[in-house]
Amino acid sequence: MKKSLISLLIATTTVTSMLCSFHPYICNAETTSTTESPSVDCNSLSRKKIGFGIKHCKNGEIPCAGSEIDNLLNKYDGHYLGKTDGKNLYLTFDSGYENGYTEKILDALKNNNVKAAFFVTTPYMKENPNIIKRMVEEGHIVGNHTTTHPSMPTVTDFSKFEKELVTNSETFKEITGQEMPKYFRPPMGEFSELSLYYTTKLGYKSMLWSFAYKDWDNNKQMDPSVAKKTIKECLHNGEVFLLHSVSKTNAEILDSVLKDLKSEGYTFHTLDEM
Repeated sequence: MKKSLISLLIATTTVTSMLCSFHPYICNAETTSTTESPSVDCNSLSRKKIGFGIKHCKNGEIPCAGSEIDNLLNKYDGHYLGKTDGKNLYLTFDSGYENGYTEKILDALKNNNVKAAFFVTTPYMKENPNIIKRMVEEGHIVGNHTTTHPSMPTVTDFSKFEKELVTNSETFKEITGQEMPKYFRPPMGEFSELSLYYTTKLGYKSMLWSFAYKDWDNNKQMDPSVAKKTIKECLHNGEVFLLHSVSKTNAEILDSVLKDLKSEGYTFHTLDEM
C-alpha cells in the first residue's frame, strides 16, 4: 500500500512537471491568480495589439467595431454598447490625473441626477482620495484603469498583468472600505486576445465605448459649442460615452448637455444596467 502511494505521488509530480514544460502560461496563471477559471493554453492566444476606435455615426445610426473585434469582445466579456432597444445612454470618464475639473463634473452629475462611471488609475486615487469617496457616496461606479497605464497587450506575463489591476483594486478598498466593481477599461483602448483573456480570468468586464472625441489634450480643447454639436450629432441608442475628466470643455458643457439630452427623451443608466 505504501509503495502504491509513493508511486502515485511520483506519477502526479511527473505529469505536473510535463504540463509546466509544455504550457508555461497555464502554470504561471494558475499559481499566481486568485480567481479560478478553466485552464487555457495561453500560447494559443493572439498577442496582436488592437487599438480600439470607432467611427462617428450620425442620424441615430448605431456604430459597429467590425466582426473581428465584435467576435473577440463577445468571447471575452467585452462591451462598447449598452441596450439599443431605446434611448439609453451610459456616461463614462477616464481619470488618469486631476486637472481641477472633476468636482465640477460631479456637481453637474448630481444636479441632473445622473450616475456615471469613472475609470481611475492608482496614482489618481492616492492623490485624490476625497474625490474617490465622493464618487462612491454619490452613487457612481469607480472602475479599474490600471496602476501604471501601460499598453496591456505588452504585459504578457500574467503576474505583472494581475499586479496592474490588483494594486488598483486594493487601493480603492483602502480608501473606501469597499470592493472595487469589476469593470476594466484598458489604457488607450489597446488590447489583445491574451489581455482580454487575462481580464476575464481576474473577473473583470472590459468596458470600451461607442463615442469619444479628442478631449484629453489640454492644449487643444474643443470649443464648447463645437463639442456640444459633435455630441448631439452622434447620438444613438445604447451609446457609451468616453469622456476625460481632465477636459475644461467637458466640465463647462456637461450640465447643459445632460439637461438637453434628458429633454429629448434620453435616459442615463449605469454600467450595472447594461
